Amino acid sequence: MLSRTADNLFWLGRSVERAENTARMLDVTYRNAMLPSATEGSGEWEATLNVGGDMDAFFDTHDEATARSVIEYMALDPSNSSSIFTGIGTARENARATRGTITSEMWESINDTWLEMRAQTWEKIELKGLSRFFDWVKERSHVFRGVADGTMLRDDSYLFLRLGRFLERADNTARMLDYYQWGALLRSLSSLRA
Repeated sequence: MLSRTADNLFWLGRSVERAENTARMLDVTYRNAMLPSATEGSGEWEATLNVGGDMDAFFDTHDEATARSVIEYMALDPSNSSSIFTGIGTARENARATRGTITSEMWESINDTWLEMRAQTWEKIELKGLSRFFDWVKERSHVFRGVADGTMLRDDSYLFLRLGRFLERADNTARMLDYYQWGALLRSLSSLRA
């Protein structure tokens, strides 16, 4: 296998996983912000940006972290390298570069997802419901993963795809644990807002 092919498969798996992780993080934050105990400006949206590694880049172009601004930035902004839009687009480009290695079902799955993602706007997402959009992203990730698991040979190509997926999952989990464990420790010491 060429190193270029291995690299594309690795990033294909990683990009699909990143889109799903971002959708999960935004969905949880959105649902928590809707709870009666949530306060306006509680910093939940800033925490989401921080966990996603997007805090500095976000505040370069935005003044305030509101639900809409953060969701638009992390879900739909093509200039954000870790947005859902960019993740699906990157996955599609990596799939296109490895068309001879992946199955036609994998290509159709990621290409259909990309075509639907390109048509998304804030207004369309808001009209249908934010949670419904996040569920759609998660579902498309699951479909792609299921198609890959069900149709690929268990060779090096499959292993590089899985390597990308699991490395992204581990990275995301580590970032979440690091942020939230420190937050819990600081809260327990009454030092969160020093």
